[in-house]
Amino acid sequence: MMLAALIGLPLLGGLLTWWLDRAATAARWVAVGTLVLTLAVLAAVWGGRTTAFPPPGTWLAEVYWSWIPRFGIHFHLAMDGVSLVLVALTLVLGLVGVAASWTEIRERVGFFHFHLLWSVAGVVGVFLALDLFLFFFFWEVMLVPMYFLIALWGHEQRGPAAMKFFIFTQGTGLLLLIGILVLVLLHHGGTGTWTFDYLDLRDTPIQSRYAFWGMLGLFLAFAVKMPVVPVHTWLPDAHTQAPTAGSVLLAGILLKTGAYGLLRFAIPLFPEASLAFAPVALGLGVASILYGAVQAFAQDDFKRLVAYSSISHLGFVLVGLYAWNAWALQGALMQMVAHGLSTGALFMLAGLLQERLHTRSMARMGGLWGSVPRLSAFVLFFVVASLGLPGLANFVGEFLVLLGAFPDHPVFTVLAAVGLVGSLLYTLLLVQKSLHGPVGPARTTADLSLRETGTLAVMVAGLVWLGLAPQPLFDVAEPALSSLLRWADQGASLTLGAAP
Repeated sequence: MMLAALIGLPLLGGLLTWWLDRAATAARWVAVGTLVLTLAVLAAVWGGRTTAFPPPGTWLAEVYWSWIPRFGIHFHLAMDGVSLVLVALTLVLGLVGVAASWTEIRERVGFFHFHLLWSVAGVVGVFLALDLFLFFFFWEVMLVPMYFLIALWGHEQRGPAAMKFFIFTQGTGLLLLIGILVLVLLHHGGTGTWTFDYLDLRDTPIQSRYAFWGMLGLFLAFAVKMPVVPVHTWLPDAHTQAPTAGSVLLAGILLKTGAYGLLRFAIPLFPEASLAFAPVALGLGVASILYGAVQAFAQDDFKRLVAYSSISHLGFVLVGLYAWNAWALQGALMQMVAHGLSTGALFMLAGLLQERLHTRSMARMGGLWGSVPRLSAFVLFFVVASLGLPGLANFVGEFLVLLGAFPDHPVFTVLAAVGLVGSLLYTLLLVQKSLHGPVGPARTTADLSLRETGTLAVMVAGLVWLGLAPQPLFDVAEPALSSLLRWADQGASLTLGAAP
């Protein structure tokens, strides 16, 4: 029941903020209260457990209600360590999105927070659904409010950017649905039973030629959402044109739904096809790392640079997932959390700068350190975190991904490591053009407010904590990752990679 509350509370809170559309301040506080209450429910589900959390093969919490039994469709939610970490990240970044929009959004404030909260509810549903029909339902639910966030509250080119986002994600949603239906039909053909349940479908024996096409449908749908080169083209436009909260949610959590889909569904449901496809996926991951770094270096738009850097950082996640061993998966999960915090913060800072300077061009900034030192210090911290400085969470994630991938895929690992040099170059470019150098024509003397400083300080604390003491996160996620490794290896009757 508490898992259903994690989805229901943001839905109800969203309706209330819409009702309070003309009372802007009340709508904002209702959004904050809704997300804080949902976090309290999540904390109650967690219960403070850190070890043996839960034992491999079991769930921390589960809801199983009949929905459309004729077709084997059930309202099946469950949470393990991976789900817990990603739901917590979703709710925290939802709060960051509300804080970042406090003064930016001045029209239809209640309606704005309705879309924000419904987008959060859809993402939480994606991370909890174990019925594939329900998973597809939430997959679609989270996209529609995000489309309206970009289209109604975005910047100068918001219309085309929102349309591009919607076409890409909806088009690949159709591929996801086809992949799910292929699996369901094959299960029915083998057993005579209709079911969309993940646990039942996971054991379906599939001929290799059907398995490949089913796996490919899921991979393409999730790869577009991550995004992976060459199906990434919607991301820079969507990030650049979205309001600050939209960019924070896109970078922080919506991109993670693609990686989660690969980890939870695509690889365990089609283990043999995924094993055969792994070299291609690893090559795409390396291509994303290098291409994203090169494109980021070529940008003058602050938000567009951060958007391309996201493509590069999530390439490491793809490499970690298809290296498929304990270290690489731990690194991929850590990279997802670290990227959510660091890039979410950078998008918030980009939005704050645009609100003050009315430009995203780094050439028009320059010399910000002298006029807004507190804001500049946070920019420096988060770009250095994004670079992967030792002692911060991004370093732990990328290091574990490379360490896990190297034994079986040394060439891909070396090429991925080259991307770290690229990240150093575009990071130095951002710092030099925006913080130092000649004073640009766009000037501001308004440094961070107490609310903005507090929000960014929370994300600083998260990155430092996970960088210096990552063991609690590993303890929480390890049983779930071990179960996924074991199930996929049993399904393929061989290992996708030797666990260290």
